[in-house]
Amino acid sequence: MRPIETRYARSGDVRIAYQVIGQGSFDLVFAPGFISNLDLQWEDEGYSRLLKRLSTFSRLILFDKRGTGLSDRVDPRHLPSLETRMDDVRAVMDAAGSGRAAILGASEGAPMAMLFAATYPERTRTLVLYGGYAHFHKWVMPPERLEAFIETAETSWGTGATLPNFAPGRVDDMHFAQWWARFERLSASPTAAAALARMNADTDVRGILSAIAAPTLLLHRRNDTRVDPEASRFLARKIHGARLVELPGRDHPIWTGDVDRVADLIEEFLTGEPAVADVDRVLAALLVTRIYDTARLGDRLWSERSLRFQENWRMLVGRHGGRIAGTHGELMISRFDGPARAVRCAALLREAAQEIGVASAQGVHVGEVEVRGPPTGLTARVTMQLAARAERGHILASRLVADLAAGSGLHFTDAGRGALDELDEPLALVQVTAEQHLEPACRPKPKPAEPATLTARESEVVSLIADGKSNAAIAAELDLSEHTVKRHVANILLKLDLPSRAAAAAFSARHAGPDGP
Repeated sequence: MRPIETRYARSGDVRIAYQVIGQGSFDLVFAPGFISNLDLQWEDEGYSRLLKRLSTFSRLILFDKRGTGLSDRVDPRHLPSLETRMDDVRAVMDAAGSGRAAILGASEGAPMAMLFAATYPERTRTLVLYGGYAHFHKWVMPPERLEAFIETAETSWGTGATLPNFAPGRVDDMHFAQWWARFERLSASPTAAAALARMNADTDVRGILSAIAAPTLLLHRRNDTRVDPEASRFLARKIHGARLVELPGRDHPIWTGDVDRVADLIEEFLTGEPAVADVDRVLAALLVTRIYDTARLGDRLWSERSLRFQENWRMLVGRHGGRIAGTHGELMISRFDGPARAVRCAALLREAAQEIGVASAQGVHVGEVEVRGPPTGLTARVTMQLAARAERGHILASRLVADLAAGSGLHFTDAGRGALDELDEPLALVQVTAEQHLEPACRPKPKPAEPATLTARESEVVSLIADGKSNAAIAAELDLSEHTVKRHVANILLKLDLPSRAAAAAFSARHAGPDGP
């Protein structure tokens, strides 16, 4: 679903890079924050996940502000005003054939979005503001902190040095930190970054808030490290009818934390329909992986091997149908909808660690986890303790994992019982058997390029899409609500990485057997 084409809109003498994805019934323009890069954003898991979710229910229009990313560079001594950037939004909408759109302004994109909504009400369908503010110095940085930030930008830009100012919870995530350093370099030069910071510091749109007539949703992290949550509380009081939702977390960027929850709230607000079923917890298998240096490799070599292992981790988790659930210090947490997948992934991660030359230990457990956000409850804590107890090269699991994986071809040996924190009784443990004849069963199978990755219900839905039926017709045939069908369609497009219903219909036709897909 990654955009095939980047286009350019002319705004005065400057060209603004933009992309359009999705086939929704209304347009959604995303005004990014401090810096952006249309190409690089697709390389981050959280960022791409958010954009894909938004594009399942809208025609999503993305752009890089002038002076940043893929758009024309400008003289950093004469950076554009909010009004000029507002004109750039209008130029992008015109080029994309959008007469009226919902506007999503994130962080520094929020003041521009507010000014646009007040100035062009006829072109603003609704307004969503994430981590926004009306006055920079009051709610983002006082002058003395701003100067310290600018000094860091001028001396260390491109190294990822600004990450603690935006996402302190991701500082120890080596993969994300390296991506952030590239994000800095490819979004703006050091001089431009400093100039942008000074330009943003002049922002004060408090005087226009009462002129905003568009329905408005405000989203803000309760412990946002960059923008004081009071900023959105002020907006909620000053923008008529605005609704404020405060979310857990301290990392500021919209694509960090629980991006699915953010997308759900935006979808519900823009479509008027609940985005997900009212379920808070589900049963899942968690895999916690840790690696450590027993060979005293030295900082540089250890860093290289650790990064290489993390890349393997992300690839193998995805290949086994899992989901990266985050990191906790040295621990890497992934989530699966079945214990056998988690165990097979763990076996391959053990092999990868051996080939790379690092030591590994892993824990697997099954229990209830939160539907949204990283797992933080009892199941997660127990799995972390299992990984901490596991010896070098071992995969330690709860007996429940072995019970649920019966018939999978996997083998386990008894590992006794272990007393774990918060459990009233010792937990029965097993160890995954590393027998030679089991290795083929643990090796990854090619990712199926057929609807076998879909649930039975989703396969029915995609077949009916191929028959040219509308959501209403599918709902009537399967005795479902039209909203449920809509959610099935969104999941199908995400799972198969397809841009539209038409692509799903073509996919179904290509992979149909004698009796259908």
